Amino acid sequence: MTAKRAAWTAAALALVLGVALAALAALRGEARARPALLVFTTLPIYWNEAAEVSQMLRPGEPPWVRRELEQRHRLVPVDALDAAALSEARTMVMAQPRPLAPAENVVLDDWVAAGGRLLLFADPMLTADSQFPVGDRRRPQAVVLLSPILARWGLRLEFDEAQPSGMRIVGLGDAAGLPVELAGRFAAVPGGRGDARCAIAGDGVIARCRVGRGGVTAIADAALLDAATDRRDRANRAGVLARLESLAFS
Repeated sequence: MTAKRAAWTAAALALVLGVALAALAALRGEARARPALLVFTTLPIYWNEAAEVSQMLRPGEPPWVRRELEQRHRLVPVDALDAAALSEARTMVMAQPRPLAPAENVVLDDWVAAGGRLLLFADPMLTADSQFPVGDRRRPQAVVLLSPILARWGLRLEFDEAQPSGMRIVGLGDAAGLPVELAGRFAAVPGGRGDARCAIAGDGVIARCRVGRGGVTAIADAALLDAATDRRDRANRAGVLARLESLAFS
């Protein structure tokens, strides 16, 4: 190879490398520009459901919920609620979380009251399928257990065992409709924080609470987050999720 050709090759490689680094920097800058959103869940909405961690990390299409949220947020998954974790963002999605420890209830309440915005999916009878058997710790939380923190905010989650099965649509106050299946129902209860004020709508499925300087938008169902059956179904679910984000985080 002549010296001239070697120099030309080196320059071309440097140019390609420079373009790649610039593109990577742009992507990182775009990610940093998106607001951080905490994600606390037992549902397979950040990682696909998998028996082993190595399977979760394999390249592939992520769940539709993650893809939709990442269009508007920089996701920060957390597996425990403490002051350090919650300091990462002022908004959070909690979707069918595991039962909270007493200290976690306190930290979460303090975080919301200080200005945090929470979108909570709390399903008393989860209908989503799972590959893991009942009793397996990797299986999503079948019955949400959040009575202490809900009572703190003036809410009680109820479930009508006599309700008919099957999907139904709950209105969100505009053209959007929330799909639910065997949903729960929120009821207002006395006590709790003196500065918590909740409005309950959608046949009891939706509660919006003002808590201190922050707020909670709670949904008594999680069927919206199920795997989409096709493109149209995903588009419909994505639109409703975006609407709920707007209600919760605005």
